[in-house]
Amino acid sequence: MRHLISPLDFSVSEIESLLTLASDIEKNRPKYAHACDGKKLATLFYEPSTRTRLSFESAMLSLGGSVLGFSSADSSSASKGESVSDTIQVISCYADICAIRHPKEGAALVAASKSSIPVINAGDGGHQHPTQTLTDLLTIHSLKGRLGGLTVGLCGDLKFGRTVHSLIHALIRYCGIRFVLISPPELRIPDYIRENVLDAAGIEYRETTNLEDAMEELDILYMTRVQKERFFNEEDYIRMKDCYILDAEKMKNAKPDMFVLHPLPRVNEISVEVDDDPRAAYFRQVQYGVYIRMALILTLLEVNCPC
Repeated sequence: MRHLISPLDFSVSEIESLLTLASDIEKNRPKYAHACDGKKLATLFYEPSTRTRLSFESAMLSLGGSVLGFSSADSSSASKGESVSDTIQVISCYADICAIRHPKEGAALVAASKSSIPVINAGDGGHQHPTQTLTDLLTIHSLKGRLGGLTVGLCGDLKFGRTVHSLIHALIRYCGIRFVLISPPELRIPDYIRENVLDAAGIEYRETTNLEDAMEELDILYMTRVQKERFFNEEDYIRMKDCYILDAEKMKNAKPDMFVLHPLPRVNEISVEVDDDPRAAYFRQVQYGVYIRMALILTLLEVNCPC
């Protein structure tokens, strides 16, 4: 039995297999419509989510399975003080596989250590978000035809953004990756990512506070929102939330084949006028998220893919 807690839990070759399976699902959805008949997915979401939770539910339902769970800690026994450890042991009696989102870093790892069913980390605090990373990899590969030899701009909240941290961990395993890290000084990439991941792997990167100056060199621009829920001081949030706003004027400086990604939800960091630009790929990214989660569920449940 395997779990997915970190994007590094799967080797490069295993990720390639997932991407291949997800691409086949995209092209042949009816073929997989009953692959998980009789299987149940439990969604344990201790903090709010729209896309991730519904994406998991859509993925399982599209495979013919069913879904149970809760969408907030208040609607679970966590409100009575039940631990994650106890909850997962109970849920293991009800379901075949579990997706968990929790505000505390390491909660998914604790759940996996006590679970008798596969556990998928659907986001733990500001730490990791591996299924978003798999979504991002599938999106980039589908749009650019490769995962290596790219200059990737990461813009916005690089300090608390778990999607950014996970994506960096995943992309450094591919040759020719270069990063441009775009953020205000207060939201720079954490030292442990810079030193223990980027520097340790010898990855080329530069840090800047200026989005406009970076646009023309990027193959991928990964926008993120400044996350109000990660701030202790609302004044700091208000001061930084409008640091970067991508609009049509800035897009004029981008390559014709540069694509804009965003894990969503957005607030105002991407102007709605950008939505009509063919390089805006964030809504396509959402659809890719369903395909990759379908592939992941099949893989972790060891379901034989239909012919």
